[in-house]
Amino acid sequence: MPGSSGTTQSMKKTIGHRGVETTTGETTYKKTTSSALKGAIQLGIAHTVGSLSQKAERDVLMQDFVVVESIFFPSEGSNLTPAHHYSDFRFKTYAPIAFRYFREMFGIRPDDYMYSLCNEPLIELSNPGASGSIFYVSSDDEFIIKTVQHKEAEFLQKLLPGYFMNINQNKRTLLPKFYGLYCVQAGGKNIRIVVMNNLLPRIIPMHLKYDLKGSTYKRRASPKEREKAVPTYKDLDFIQDMPDGLLLEADNYNALCKTIQRDCLLLQSFKIMDYSLLMGIHNMEQASREKDRVTPDQRRPQPQRSLYCTAMESIQGEARGKEAMDSEDHMGGIPARSSKGERLLIYIGIIDILQSYRFIKKLEHSWKALVHDGDTVSVHRPGFYAERFQQFMCNTVFKKIPLKPSPSKKSRGGGQGGLRRAPTLGASTAKKISILFTGTLSGRPDLVPKTPPLPDNPADGEANLSISSLGSTGAASTSPPLRSVGVEVHKSANTDSDLGALPGYAAADNSGNLFGNEDAVSLSDVIPETNI
Repeated sequence: MPGSSGTTQSMKKTIGHRGVETTTGETTYKKTTSSALKGAIQLGIAHTVGSLSQKAERDVLMQDFVVVESIFFPSEGSNLTPAHHYSDFRFKTYAPIAFRYFREMFGIRPDDYMYSLCNEPLIELSNPGASGSIFYVSSDDEFIIKTVQHKEAEFLQKLLPGYFMNINQNKRTLLPKFYGLYCVQAGGKNIRIVVMNNLLPRIIPMHLKYDLKGSTYKRRASPKEREKAVPTYKDLDFIQDMPDGLLLEADNYNALCKTIQRDCLLLQSFKIMDYSLLMGIHNMEQASREKDRVTPDQRRPQPQRSLYCTAMESIQGEARGKEAMDSEDHMGGIPARSSKGERLLIYIGIIDILQSYRFIKKLEHSWKALVHDGDTVSVHRPGFYAERFQQFMCNTVFKKIPLKPSPSKKSRGGGQGGLRRAPTLGASTAKKISILFTGTLSGRPDLVPKTPPLPDNPADGEANLSISSLGSTGAASTSPPLRSVGVEVHKSANTDSDLGALPGYAAADNSGNLFGNEDAVSLSDVIPETNI
């Protein structure tokens, strides 16, 4: 196994399979030194990408998802492999044809892929998290290499056909972009690794970092985590630090929430849960104050070359709205503002999706539910987990920038709400009522207009105009209708109801019986001779 010289060293601390040597302080994984593991990974990827380029390109077939290629690397070298100073190891490549197709979809050429991963030494991240995995990043910030457990690698293999279908349908996703799955094998140990897109470029300083699940049970950064230079905070920390959330432009907010909803639906269909939203926040105001302390070659970092790999590309592909900035400035981040008005760039992605809701997770949820509220723990059934995740992200974490209310337009007549006042009639009128043509009268929704009977004398019909004809589309309503009209109604002999004096309306007496009154109102009584 590579780095076998370090396997006999005692470990002063282990988290999962990750440990640290007592004498050198170097990180180990399954008792293999990190330097030896990095060398084996680069040798294996360089060989498999090179040999794959000799195969003709073709459509991906179903059997391509289960293919595993293996090559042996003896330390003295062979006809196919170069000599190296590590112990003998075997390198396995899973579904090489399928992953080649994935890389092509994201615009990654084979020579660029091999150059990024193999030309310069891989950089180990100093803050790997509590998963027990080791993380490496390529020197150009393009790719992340993560060690995964056997069950996670097995689940990814089963997930590949569905992942292939989803990527074909939608390239804009916050889900991890998988570029390769490999295994370094020797000495009875299997170290499985996956190559993914890099969510948080090292060249851009992240002033805040959060790992969010939408859960509140034990979702607070530990005191030891807070001692780090850039701690990874959790849900309760975010709620406490940013109670008003992060404010986005409406277009960006809608695109982000739509992407989260679509991704959660896919994860739910595969019964995946316990995933997180990794979010890095770059404070542009703070960065401008620190600019004097940054070396000149770091002021203009090179953008990532892979397609759809940045946060902005993952949700909609381009910056829009007032918060949009030049590509050289926002560097793929989503423009946002804090509640204090600070300009921010947000880098996000959904991580840890290789967790299926198996028996162990069901047992874990049942045990946590006994000692805590079952709806607040992070391990939950996939459907509930997805719904809670969406609600937390789109209601608590991200919010729309509130629109500024436009000043209300004042009406020319001075009335409130831009409505004109109806002209009032003289004091000699018998009664003044205001009729709004909404189909109801005096708060009585049961009273509706009825068609007036035809007059016996056509001449009388031309001389008289019923109120119900004022709002119609006939010839009698050629003048623009008024919103409210002051109407003088002659008192009828029947005084049981004022509405009985209105022609075309059915009124009710005290007993509830409907009766009609056919009195007519003259046009001069309805519309006074005033200029409105």
